[in-house]
Amino acid sequence: MPTQAQTNPFPYSDSNKRYYAYDYFLRTKFGVKCAKLPIDGGFSCPNRDGTVGTGGCIYCSARGSGDFCADRAMSVTEQLSEAYAKISTKWPDSRCIAYFQAFTNTYAPLDVLRTKYEEALRFPGVVGLSIATRADCLADDVVDYLAELAERTFLTVELGLQTVHDDTAARIHRGHTYADFLRGYEKLRRASGKIAIGVHLINGLPGENRERMLDTARMVAELRPDQVKLHLLHVIEGTRLCELYRMGTFSCLTLEEYADIVVRQLELLPPQTVIGRITGDGMAESLVAPLWSRKKLVVMNTIDRLMYERNTYQGRLSGIKPDLL
Repeated sequence: MPTQAQTNPFPYSDSNKRYYAYDYFLRTKFGVKCAKLPIDGGFSCPNRDGTVGTGGCIYCSARGSGDFCADRAMSVTEQLSEAYAKISTKWPDSRCIAYFQAFTNTYAPLDVLRTKYEEALRFPGVVGLSIATRADCLADDVVDYLAELAERTFLTVELGLQTVHDDTAARIHRGHTYADFLRGYEKLRRASGKIAIGVHLINGLPGENRERMLDTARMVAELRPDQVKLHLLHVIEGTRLCELYRMGTFSCLTLEEYADIVVRQLELLPPQTVIGRITGDGMAESLVAPLWSRKKLVVMNTIDRLMYERNTYQGRLSGIKPDLL
């Protein structure tokens, strides 16, 4: 009997994944396994320091979503060395993407950014940079430098959007609108066609139902981003979201609900859009809900199985055909 991989109709895959998995993309681009190594660059966020708000987004952890990064007091080189040591025994010949993950990684003077980015590029085995930031933190001189960087390395700029719905953005204290996001997105697109743009979405935000999450996927699909990350909303101890959760003002998605939404979002996204992730990670010791998300492989396997059972794949409802391989 043929395996799921052998009957997979999705062209950008060499496994049972019916979506354009980030791991597959990197392996085909660089010819070897590539690992993404997280970095805390020591930056802040305009939604914390009073520029656009204080306290940050209601779901964001004290470490600015950089909970899996090393100590920010360490240098970029020290952090990369520590992270690489953890994966080198499993993938001794792998290459690396240096991932500036914590807080807002373009929110600093250009000379500071340049120093940290260039240090990361000098680390042995680094073949690219991935920079997580906000679309409202893209100063002209920074964007010009990013365009220059993209000529020298594989550069991805990851923009946190989460939702296209401004009422939800206000509810989660996001600190910018969808129009603000679009201005930043287009600024990067105009600056260089070599900058890969990623977009982060969160499923399960307070006040959002299934249709609203699918609307977000539809509107993002129209932008033709290079990458999309689909996150599950995590309730983390110490956040404002945790307070609301314990007050009973909202409930988390079930595994079945989440898997169904992700599969339907994947159907809407262009087949050429790389899927950076289909779920998220929460630190086990600080995760309050949903507890089922701790079993990451179960979540991923549930999504894979659902796509197989429905005989569907990424881009099926997008109206966009895969490029010829």
